[in-house]
Amino acid sequence: MVKKLAATVALALMLPMGGATFAHAAPAAATIDRAERVNDTQTRLFVHSPAMDRLVQVQVLHPAQEGSRPTLYLLDGVSAGEESEFRESTWTQRTDIEEFFADKNTNVVLPVGGTASYYTDWNDSDPVLGVNKWETFLTEELPPLIDARFGGNGVNAVAGLSMGATGAMSLITRNPDLYEGVAALSGCYDTSQDSSRDSVRGTIAYKGGNPDNMWGPPEDAAWEEHDSYLLAERLRGKKIFLSTGNGLLGPHDIGTEQDVLTVGAPLEIGTFVCTITYDRRLRELGIPAQVVYRPWGTHSWGYWQDDIKAAWPTLADALGLR
Repeated sequence: MVKKLAATVALALMLPMGGATFAHAAPAAATIDRAERVNDTQTRLFVHSPAMDRLVQVQVLHPAQEGSRPTLYLLDGVSAGEESEFRESTWTQRTDIEEFFADKNTNVVLPVGGTASYYTDWNDSDPVLGVNKWETFLTEELPPLIDARFGGNGVNAVAGLSMGATGAMSLITRNPDLYEGVAALSGCYDTSQDSSRDSVRGTIAYKGGNPDNMWGPPEDAAWEEHDSYLLAERLRGKKIFLSTGNGLLGPHDIGTEQDVLTVGAPLEIGTFVCTITYDRRLRELGIPAQVVYRPWGTHSWGYWQDDIKAAWPTLADALGLR
């Protein structure tokens, strides 16, 4: 910083009095490349992100009528639409949220893509997972476009499941002025602690990425800078909903695939522990939250479909709709 300042001063001294002035170019703004109207209450936007230098598809669920309304940013799990070859969010593939939000006076924004990205800004591009600058995209580039095109009134909340739950909590704790509330379903939030950090790194590696490309090696300070446990004080005054199962088989697990037992159950046991840890942290700080501990449930979509509906009253409060 000192060297940069010195260079700037030196340059200024070299200019003749009354000489030319130099204007710094503003960062390029995101633009809508095209929009595809799916029906009266859903539109697909293809947005050019300068931060990621590519088109990003964003699904928007919106009321049929025009008007001013708040916006909910709803984040996906680790695959982030991979099941449909990134044609749509897994939320719209695997749940009934299109029907659920059809009569709600809010925009629901679903980014497509970002596999294993945790919806954060990575330090470096990754040979497999590409360039990830999702925090910049979701907090700076995208909101002005959504508000302008869909009548957004500047009131926002963020929600997500699994990887998206971790991402949602990171986004609100790092950008508390942007969001009024959060719903985090089956996530882990203390990303600088060994167990949770190793889980995040393992998820990235599972999808072929190099975890060091996100926030650096395990000892890098960036892991603490994104740790929602350490930043929990910033949630004061926000509307908060947390939910988790406990790994026991429940009604949505009957007749499901074998990996429910081998993968889904252990994962949800992990998020159960993570949720207890974060719940205790909020209680220590005296920050109220609605925390739902389901008496059963694995890491699977049937439960998240239920949980987003259970979260809606909290999110509606945050969005000024109740």
